[in-house]
Amino acid sequence: MSNAVLTSGGDRAVSGVGLFVLGGFADRVGLAGELSGALVPRGERAPVHDRGVLLTHLCLALAGGGEACSDIEHLRAQPELFGPVASDSTLWRALSGVGDEELDGLWQAAGAVRERVWPQTPATGPLVVDIDSTLVEVHSENKQGAAPHYKGGYGFHPMVCSTDEGEPLWGMLRSGNAAANSIADHLHVLDRAISMLPESDAAGHRAGDPKDLVRRRLLVRIDAAGCSARIALGCRDRNVGFAVTARATDGIDAAIAAARLDHDMWVPAAPNPKHARKPNRTQVAELTELVDLTEWPEGTRLIVRREPLHAGARRSLFPSETFRYWGFLTDAPGSPAHVDTLMRHHAHVENSIERLKDSGLARMPFAAWNANRAWTAMCLISLALVTWFQTHQLTGALAKAAPKRLRWQLWHLPGIVCRRARRTLIRIPTRLPGARALLAAQHPR
Repeated sequence: MSNAVLTSGGDRAVSGVGLFVLGGFADRVGLAGELSGALVPRGERAPVHDRGVLLTHLCLALAGGGEACSDIEHLRAQPELFGPVASDSTLWRALSGVGDEELDGLWQAAGAVRERVWPQTPATGPLVVDIDSTLVEVHSENKQGAAPHYKGGYGFHPMVCSTDEGEPLWGMLRSGNAAANSIADHLHVLDRAISMLPESDAAGHRAGDPKDLVRRRLLVRIDAAGCSARIALGCRDRNVGFAVTARATDGIDAAIAAARLDHDMWVPAAPNPKHARKPNRTQVAELTELVDLTEWPEGTRLIVRREPLHAGARRSLFPSETFRYWGFLTDAPGSPAHVDTLMRHHAHVENSIERLKDSGLARMPFAAWNANRAWTAMCLISLALVTWFQTHQLTGALAKAAPKRLRWQLWHLPGIVCRRARRTLIRIPTRLPGARALLAAQHPR
């Protein structure tokens, strides 16, 4: 350790320069303006702080690791970077006043920004989205909607839909005792997520739309909680492809038992790039002809994957002392190895959930249900803003970095406030990791 002495003063020093750059990006994409239209003042007098700017500041606080309304005070203490910032009590009142109409307006505001931010050139491949739910523990019985959940804890059970790249599209706060396999909830989340997509991606995927309206294929992936023929039929009604993890049934057990010794049916799975040096002993097979799928939509396929049994392996779809079996039902085209790789990437949703929990979703700071619904929406919108910034302004490892790394290398970088030629300059030490990337990221691309 050095012999430096800590003392007070240094009013020219600021921290959070990366959040200042993120806020500039939010202004360029028009986030504050869209959010302002979502929360219309109800009183006789206009509020001192524009609600869109207030919620944009909340997005910055969440990106910086905030978990409560009081964390916005870190931005308020630095007007050189963030301008006039509302107090935590103002933020608390704003979120407490969000009802169904205002909440829908928040989601529509995020969708309007996404329409501008996403590439305008039509994509060639399908758009893949994932639906998953997670548990949020709370330690107070005074929060509306909190309830015991299936793992023995107490709290909430939100369900989220995100893209394969990890951008959250829509989320629904649910009570802790909400069923993980609710058919109605899965289809509702899918419908709302589709409404958040740009029109070029959402066209033809609303319930009852004719198939000829589809401009881009859409595929939804769900774990075993979504293994239901009714969910698959709902996807078919929306011209949405599906891939759902299979549950163990007598029919699937019989199909695997009939195929497990038929070596001609099994082909090598696509190798995992992370394990390129290890021999690829994983195999896949299509067992569609060996199982009764009459309740499922026409064209449904059963793809089964098996790998040598190893210590610590999770529960297998089929009891075996040699292999661990895992399968899924899908209507996606392609070889079994190709579709298996596509479905295995459903694990990306776990990263998305982890990032959300690291961006405010791990806590529900309000006692009122509607306020916590608004908090949930802002957590998702904040992470979407960060994802847009990473996509458009960052390169290399930072373009895929998790929240913790972004905070260390970008968001919380320190700076010195200088004034020259009637301009305010923020100088950052270029020797710090991420400083050069941040300097490059402040300019529009």
